[in-house]
Amino acid sequence: MESLRQALDEIRDRITRYQGRKLNEENTKATLIDPVLRALGWDLEDLEEVQHEFKIKRADKPVDYAFLIGRTPRLFVEAKALGHELTDWKWAKQIMGYAGVAGVPWVVLTNGDQYRIYNAHATVPVEKKLFRAFDISGGEPVAEETLALLSREELEGKRIDDLWQAHFVDQRVRGVIEDLFGPGAPDASLTNLVKKRAEGLSTKEVRASLTRVRIALDFPLESVIYKKTKRTKERIVGTGKVPGRVDASLADLIKAGIITPPLSLHKTYKGRKLAATIVQGGSVAFQGTKYESLSMAGSIARKTVIGTPAGRKYPPTNGWRFWQFVDHDGRTKEIDELRRRYLGRKDLKVVGKSGADVERQGGR
Repeated sequence: MESLRQALDEIRDRITRYQGRKLNEENTKATLIDPVLRALGWDLEDLEEVQHEFKIKRADKPVDYAFLIGRTPRLFVEAKALGHELTDWKWAKQIMGYAGVAGVPWVVLTNGDQYRIYNAHATVPVEKKLFRAFDISGGEPVAEETLALLSREELEGKRIDDLWQAHFVDQRVRGVIEDLFGPGAPDASLTNLVKKRAEGLSTKEVRASLTRVRIALDFPLESVIYKKTKRTKERIVGTGKVPGRVDASLADLIKAGIITPPLSLHKTYKGRKLAATIVQGGSVAFQGTKYESLSMAGSIARKTVIGTPAGRKYPPTNGWRFWQFVDHDGRTKEIDELRRRYLGRKDLKVVGKSGADVERQGGR
């Protein structure tokens, strides 16, 4: 969603400017939250879509926003002032208790920067109802990807419910696997399975190895997506290929031949023209210094314009969305377009040195 992306870029700048000013709740809503909600397609002035200070009974404490689908509340958003700590479980318990009474499945707590999204109807303890948590100022794609699920169109299609189900199953599986590899004597069935598959090892050797193992689990929710077509919605599981997803590096794009260094990058930011170059190996050169990533180069570039935010060495930046390049068709595009091209692997266009381009059909 281009409008959401632009809104988030502006919000990050505002967060940097307003940090430490003790913005009250009303100003936080007006300057940081409302623009995001509008970018998600909600008409904040239409009472059939959004109701402010919503409550079921006159004596109830109101919820800041109630979002309606078919005149039925489906999402509550409770706002706090910028800088307000949201991790205290009392805030989540309070609004989810009310959501349970109102029959509202989804709840968002936000201070304009931090967002915490809960499934109020999940039959698990409060701390396990958390679906996702992120900071807009972090500049990570997860912020845009997750907020997009709260758009009017997506909420109506209930895509977030499908992703929650996958998330719920993944957490159950995670718990079982972590228990299997937890401290103490390894599970006998696991020991026997490994011994059976690792021919030549004794039970003692396998058991000793399993006591030393340390595992890290990752369950990318984006691997369960819905691909919209003109006729139907086709469920795709485990593809791992989602537009905008961080599954590729500059080195990958160079290796695949999509980028031929040097590739010139530019950005007009707050009236200042900034320039960088993708060089061989996947580094990004800015003002004579090479940086290991687009985001680091983008952060340093923004720092030259707006300075350093309080408590940080540089402003956090999503470099894939910040830097732009001139494509083979002469149009200026975000560098993220090349990453999408790599993940899609269709009609690959090579850009880079001398401005020439080569077209390839299919994959690498």
